[in-house]
Amino acid sequence: MSWLFGIKGPKGEGAGPPLPLPPVQPGAEGGGDRGAGDRTGPKDKWSNFDPTGLERAAKAARELEHSRHAKEALSLAQMQEQTLQLEHQAKLKEYEAAVEQLKGEQVRVQAEERRKTLSEETRQHQARAQYQDKLSRQRYEDQLKQQQLLNEENLRKQEESVQKQEALRRATVEREMELRHKNEMLRVEAEARARAKAERDNADITREQIRLKAAEQRQTILESIRTAGTVFGEGFQAFVTDWDKVTATVAGLTLLAVGIYSAKNATSAIGRYVETRLGKPSLVRETSRITVLELLRHPVQVSRRLLSKPQDALEGVVLSPSLEARVRDIAIATRNTRKNRSVYRNILMYGPPGTGKTLFAKKLALHSGMDYAIMTGGDVAPMGRDGVTAMHKVFDWANTSRRGLLLFVDEADAFLRKRATEKISEDLRATLNAFLHRTGQHSSKFMLVLATNQPEQLDWAINDRIGEMVGFELPRREARERLVRLYFDKYVLKPATEGKQRLKLAQFDYGKKCSEIAQLTEGMSGREISQLAVAWQAEQPGTCAPAPRSPTAGVAWTPLQLPPPCDGFVSAGQPWFLFFGSGHPDGCEVVSRCAVDSRSLMISDAEHLVVSLLAMRVTSSEKGHGVCL
Repeated sequence: MSWLFGIKGPKGEGAGPPLPLPPVQPGAEGGGDRGAGDRTGPKDKWSNFDPTGLERAAKAARELEHSRHAKEALSLAQMQEQTLQLEHQAKLKEYEAAVEQLKGEQVRVQAEERRKTLSEETRQHQARAQYQDKLSRQRYEDQLKQQQLLNEENLRKQEESVQKQEALRRATVEREMELRHKNEMLRVEAEARARAKAERDNADITREQIRLKAAEQRQTILESIRTAGTVFGEGFQAFVTDWDKVTATVAGLTLLAVGIYSAKNATSAIGRYVETRLGKPSLVRETSRITVLELLRHPVQVSRRLLSKPQDALEGVVLSPSLEARVRDIAIATRNTRKNRSVYRNILMYGPPGTGKTLFAKKLALHSGMDYAIMTGGDVAPMGRDGVTAMHKVFDWANTSRRGLLLFVDEADAFLRKRATEKISEDLRATLNAFLHRTGQHSSKFMLVLATNQPEQLDWAINDRIGEMVGFELPRREARERLVRLYFDKYVLKPATEGKQRLKLAQFDYGKKCSEIAQLTEGMSGREISQLAVAWQAEQPGTCAPAPRSPTAGVAWTPLQLPPPCDGFVSAGQPWFLFFGSGHPDGCEVVSRCAVDSRSLMISDAEHLVVSLLAMRVTSSEKGHGVCL
């Protein structure tokens, strides 16, 4: 069997195929039984040994020794052993690598643990430092509080000490004053007693002195009376016996009384005359009558007015043909009345505001060669009880005019209301009665012209004093076109062509444009059309030379068609608000903000005629639709 272990062996005999090795039993070497014995813990560890494994191994060795493949089997076994050893070595290296890896991981874990430990120690140190700082702050705050409490306590003690000292000082002063008062009282009492004793001792001497003084004074008064009587009697006797002196004295006293009375009454009379001739009543707002003060202020203008010829009554006044013919007849009749020095007829003009009533009254006065004075009915009510005096002053002043005076009362319904139905004050009623008294008869000195928007509210007595009633209505198409042309020429063409040429006017058909504007201004009065023309001029850049350049210059504007106010798009009483700029109304630059009720807005280039607001009607409403151009 020595060849089996590689020591000796037969050379070439009995070589056969290698026999397989018997499988190794788990307990071949007694491992399993040993484990079982360890578990059971018997005293003899070989008591359960199984020899069958050894027997099988011996049998296999004998069979292998007699086999012809024993050498190949041995080689194979050696190769298998080497393979197993290599595998064990590889596993050993893997185990070593794993061990090294575990060591590296352990080092990393230890480093991580050390880092965490350091971080935790740092955090603990910071927390400890913060805690120490907090404690130090608290100690400092406690010290401050203690110091503050100590200071307050010291201050309180000082205040208490000061109060105690003040109380002691006050008590000392009071005690001192009390003692001083007692001493003063004792001194006064002693002086009074001494004075009383002295008076009692000298009573007879005092009475004798008083009796002597009274007798002396009585004798002096009697002597003065005798002397004055003697002198006055002698003088009166001499005056009475001299008739020249008596006559001169009586005449002087009479003249003195007459002079005082005459000066007093003459001064008031002269003052009233000067006020009537040279002044102007407080109720008169405007007048063309020339006063001395106006002559001194504006001598050139007054001279021109005196040398000017009478104007046409309808110059600058645009009315309908029928109304124009009627008012022209009134102007001619008034002028002839003044020439013939006859009595004037009073006129009542009624109609919507802005239709030309005041303008016609001024033109009528200038055409007739008369002076005019304008007063407002709304100024009468605030005067109260002074209204009667002021009304009489107005008519007294009117009667002093040598050329004749046209007294124009605007808003006459403000104080000439019906006395029977209207609740008016006693002062206003007295003023109305004074007005009716002064206008009860026609006068050749003044002509009364009343203007009202509501003629039905006038008192019934006013109708008896009116000789002519003229109704003014809103201008129609032809009148509106004449008004537009008139104001376009006055506010646009003349400033653009005369003088300093403040405006730059684009080239377009002026007549056609005025006709279009007249078509769009239906329902507007003459004053509103005039305001529209003023707005044309005011919206131009550079209207005044010192004004800065308009920020809208150079912007191209285009016509905008607006829907009519009463076609269902907006309500009839709701105006349009126009913002001139670009973009949304919130971002527009507001050049002008007004309310209009027109159907069309015509806008030309910003360098020339920037905006022509058609049919502009400014309203007080703040609600409406906004359109940004």
